[in-house]
Amino acid sequence: PTTANNVNYWASLYRLINFANIADEGLAKAAGNGVITAAVATSAQAEMRFIRAWAHHELVTFFARPFLDGNGDKPGVPYRDFAVSAASALAAVEKIRSTPRPTVAEVYTKLLADVDFAIANLPTQQTTAANRRIRAEKAAAMVLKMRILMHMGRFQEAKAVGDQLVPASVNPAAPTSVVSPIGGYALTAAPSASFNANSLSSENIFTIKNDPLDNPGVNAALSNMMGAANLGGRGLVSVSPIVWNRTEWLDGDKRRTELFVFGQNANTRQSVFTTKYPDYVQRGNNNPIFRYAEVLLMLAECEARLGSGVSQRAIDLLNVVRNRSIPSPATNQYTAASFATQTDLVRAILWERRFEFASEGKRWMDIHRTANDPIAALRPGGIPAKLPNGADGTGIYGIGVALPATLQPAIPYSDYRFIWPIPADEITQNPIITQNPGY
Repeated sequence: PTTANNVNYWASLYRLINFANIADEGLAKAAGNGVITAAVATSAQAEMRFIRAWAHHELVTFFARPFLDGNGDKPGVPYRDFAVSAASALAAVEKIRSTPRPTVAEVYTKLLADVDFAIANLPTQQTTAANRRIRAEKAAAMVLKMRILMHMGRFQEAKAVGDQLVPASVNPAAPTSVVSPIGGYALTAAPSASFNANSLSSENIFTIKNDPLDNPGVNAALSNMMGAANLGGRGLVSVSPIVWNRTEWLDGDKRRTELFVFGQNANTRQSVFTTKYPDYVQRGNNNPIFRYAEVLLMLAECEARLGSGVSQRAIDLLNVVRNRSIPSPATNQYTAASFATQTDLVRAILWERRFEFASEGKRWMDIHRTANDPIAALRPGGIPAKLPNGADGTGIYGIGVALPATLQPAIPYSDYRFIWPIPADEITQNPIITQNPGY
């Protein structure tokens, strides 16, 4: 409850939410006073609702149990849909101190209301080209809605959203030809091109903008956290050999060579690090939040989960993403014969997510949402075992190489540590907010 990362994650997200709420209320006031038109205000408010929903979804997946545990009956996180400002401080603080934690289900109800408002009112494309990818467009809210619905196990509804973002017919042999009917998003020809363009390529739907003058700083910038120490980063977050060694991640896959490198960790030991964020000096790399690859893989997963057999459309969508990177797609791509069961296909899509989004901050979301997966065989059973922090990876990394016997132990789902504690400062200052059990 007092760990810096935990405390700051909570505080930073609620600070972001409050900024969005202040802007939302200010926009409504400006429109009411005739300073801006109602149309301009509503479009900008939609951006604020999108940001508010995205930040709350991050919070509810770190500090609360999954929706699929009890259909959302566990304690959620406070959903702040009002501003705390100088003008409203006393009333707002009193409201905060008198409102108990809602259930997870209540949080998800508000999440969906915010994203639906955003979808209805965001532009298909920002009118200024420089604002595309760094300001929310309609598709960004739609992708967030897909994520939220999948966490709720509502795959049919998530598929309906995805079907609007992906053509009815896709050609796995030509990945870049699959263009979104909304917003015109498409995969880049090479997996690294999305990042070389500082996450402003055709593939990126929404990204957090950073630049040399406005970035997360030495301690928190992605380039510093995830970059190899011998390349200019801090060598703090390396790629797990559990995913690097998987045989499904083929030798010769472009993602292995274009986006990752063997280097030194903070203890000058060998590990694999990402090069998705290579600006180690000025820390100006943008942070991609939604890429079109995620849309394709989410829709593939929905297609695979629905029905009872092996879905050919799910395979095609999976291959669109995979074929961009693998050697000899014509012979190495998946076919219906690659999967004995529906579960095998879903499992392959989940692994592909790990290969495609390694070092992009999506792993915990998948552990959280599959902890109570409708397909029992896919449940991770908690937080999986991993290589101990700071360990030397020399001789461990390699396709098919067995992991060492000594690993950081898994944490069962039933363990209180599966989710983070509410920060101690929050509990002290706001007694109505109860702590997560076990802390």
